[in-house]
Amino acid sequence: MNSVDVQVLKSALAWRNEGHAVDLFTVIETWGSAPRLPGSILAIRDDGQVVGSVSGGCIEDDLVEKIRNKLFAGLGPEFLVYGVSKDEATRFGLPCGGTLRLLHETIDGTGWISELLERCANHKITARILDLSSGKITLEDAGRRDRISANEAIVKTVHGPRWRLLVIGAGQLSRYLAMMAQALDYEVIICDPREEYADVWDLPDTTLVRGMPDDVVLELNLDDHSAVVALTHDPKLDDMALLEALKSPAFYVGALGSRSNTAKRRERLKLFDLDDVEIERLHGPIGLRIGSRTPPEIAISILAELTAVKNCYPLESVTDKTAANVYC
Repeated sequence: MNSVDVQVLKSALAWRNEGHAVDLFTVIETWGSAPRLPGSILAIRDDGQVVGSVSGGCIEDDLVEKIRNKLFAGLGPEFLVYGVSKDEATRFGLPCGGTLRLLHETIDGTGWISELLERCANHKITARILDLSSGKITLEDAGRRDRISANEAIVKTVHGPRWRLLVIGAGQLSRYLAMMAQALDYEVIICDPREEYADVWDLPDTTLVRGMPDDVVLELNLDDHSAVVALTHDPKLDDMALLEALKSPAFYVGALGSRSNTAKRRERLKLFDLDDVEIERLHGPIGLRIGSRTPPEIAISILAELTAVKNCYPLESVTDKTAANVYC
């Protein structure tokens, strides 16, 4: 779950606690080109105030008008479809004849919202099961491979924690990487026990930790929504982080270095309690080969590779424009 969707649920909870009626809309399925992915959510208050989105804006305007005219009053969960015809797709601003299938529901009880937000804060991936006939909502543990699904009886949406990026080192490259990762909605944590670097780290909305990298990796209890990037060039620090990160469920573990330095690092790691499969998880030299030279360009290459891995896109296909998307 990204920070935008978290804010949608937090706002919906606050509005209900203030006594407002709130309607929730979820993108269930898309055909053709669509502005938002399945799972995206929108909450609309009874006075028309909006948080979140399901399209570029035109569908939101239509939904707000329906809310203000109380056209959803008294209705249970239901599916809505926008963009069935080319004319309707054009009217609602859907590109290339796109079509959206939305789930509409009125938020009554709020216990599930509080529990879901708590689960996400604790980095738990959760499936929300909605019984369409009764409106009953249950929450269950889920995994990274679970996907949104719907039939005539139930709708399952999957909500996970924000993606986390742990960066070892608070140098110049780390600053660019952190800024770009924030733009991609990562929670960024910087680890550097060196005072000369940590004392001058001042990038807003990042968390600076001064502990030793191996201890920090263990304390964070990394999950499969976490990535670790070691950028200090100091084996005493980078390798400490890698020794623990490679044994964790983190979806991406990488380290900066040349091919020769990476080969030496792999040999060093073999001296510790890591098996060949764990060592093979290491991404290095880190980043996609895009000819990057400056710190910003290197940061782009790192995030490009990290994004491909996160989206389960085969790295050998990143330059193949004919390759189809591959999902976990």
